[in-house]
Amino acid sequence: MDQLTHLLEGFAVAFTPQNLLFLVIGAVLGTAVGVLPGLGSAMAVALLLPVTFSLDPTGAFIMFASIYFGGLFGDSTAGILLNTPGNSSAIATTFEGHRMAKSGRAAKALGTSAIGAFIGGIISCTLVVFFAPYIVELARIFGPAEYFALAVFAFVAISAVVADSIVRGLVALGIGFALALVGIDGMSGTERFTMGSPVLFDGISIIVITVGLLAIGEVLHVASHVRRGPVDAKVLKADGSPFLTASDWRKALPAYLRGTAFGVPFGAIPVGGSEVPTFLAYGTEKKLAARRGDTEFGTTGSIRGVAAPEAAGNATAGSAMGALLGLGLPTSATAAMMIAAFQQYGMQPGPLLFDRSADLVWPLLASLFLGLVILLIINLPFAAVWAKLLVIPRHYLYASITVLSVLGVYAIGSRTVDLWMALGIGVVGFGMRHFSIPLAPVLIAAILGPMAETQLRRALAVSESDPSILVSSPLTIVLYLVLAGIVVFSGVQHLRHRRTAQL
Repeated sequence: MDQLTHLLEGFAVAFTPQNLLFLVIGAVLGTAVGVLPGLGSAMAVALLLPVTFSLDPTGAFIMFASIYFGGLFGDSTAGILLNTPGNSSAIATTFEGHRMAKSGRAAKALGTSAIGAFIGGIISCTLVVFFAPYIVELARIFGPAEYFALAVFAFVAISAVVADSIVRGLVALGIGFALALVGIDGMSGTERFTMGSPVLFDGISIIVITVGLLAIGEVLHVASHVRRGPVDAKVLKADGSPFLTASDWRKALPAYLRGTAFGVPFGAIPVGGSEVPTFLAYGTEKKLAARRGDTEFGTTGSIRGVAAPEAAGNATAGSAMGALLGLGLPTSATAAMMIAAFQQYGMQPGPLLFDRSADLVWPLLASLFLGLVILLIINLPFAAVWAKLLVIPRHYLYASITVLSVLGVYAIGSRTVDLWMALGIGVVGFGMRHFSIPLAPVLIAAILGPMAETQLRRALAVSESDPSILVSSPLTIVLYLVLAGIVVFSGVQHLRHRRTAQL
């Protein structure tokens, strides 16, 4: 039980006043960005990356992880009270949650949501702690060909699943590669896509890319719709008790566990994300409700319809952290931001991280448990307070984001050229939103692209340019076969949706 020993040592570090302060700051920020529609934990981490240069890495990562989980706690508040989910992961929760709010049970729906997020997160984090060493052992058998196959798996799977069109996903992937290739090639020393400008020899900072794409792009998108958007809907009041009664627990607990069972495996794979398992969990509860004759489901709002998707959504965050730390594989936009943060401190997530940076990994894992407790405390009884954020005028909010973006980008190297690049990438991000091109593949390609290129070159160098080495091991064959299955399944699903829309 070495994991328990390491975890207890991690708790000793996480319990220091400084790290607890970072934990609380991350929980508050994460909940705030989760509550506000349009913002997300990926944007919050991107905005904070430049200002955490001088922080201790352990404290910075504890804060980032707390923001990640906080975003998943807060995103259902707007969905339940405003029928506008804070993030896509809360869409399934919104269906029954808003019905409960309209029937006078808003506080109960918010309480069910917060407890669901807590249970899903705790179970998945526990599994990560005990299975992380096995993930690391699995990762140790990975060679260059296997790592390249894993990167290709992440690229194609994310592009095929997160976009309405596979073509749009591949376009996003191409944009990410183009940004990652700018600069000096590390192996040959030749310059690529620099247009002869010395300021581009070092490449484009991942912080400039993320802040431009996520923050400035969103600001431009919101500014272009501010006069055309719908009039803000009325925020329902969250009066009443958010705590569950014994009768509520009998209904909600099985739904929490079913939702968690959906969320844990999906969080660890690139195609998972939090949207698919939340809808699977909601669909399961809907079928069970029809079978048992539950008249609340679809009418006045069912507590099971809130509990299951919320537990599923937060369960993905825990297993996503396991894939991130053990394999170096980002399975969501926020996880990709965490990899950027690791690179900022000169570290590379993966199997060696547990050996070389155990003093960071185990306090980080321990802080996940503490963070979930803090998030439950600030979300369960104070949900009505968080709802006040929904009445902040959007122009004040996005003006603040713009100022933070500019300050953060300038703080990287005190260069105005970084500001121009961030603005240019922001315009690209605005165009991508306008044409419904997903952002996540850009981030994944920009972060994993250099690693994929390096591993491909190493594999070909070992095999003396024989490309068959890329499919020479059972692991690579399995990865490519699973990938082919995902692409075919995704293509069939897209065709079905298109035909349904035409009917």
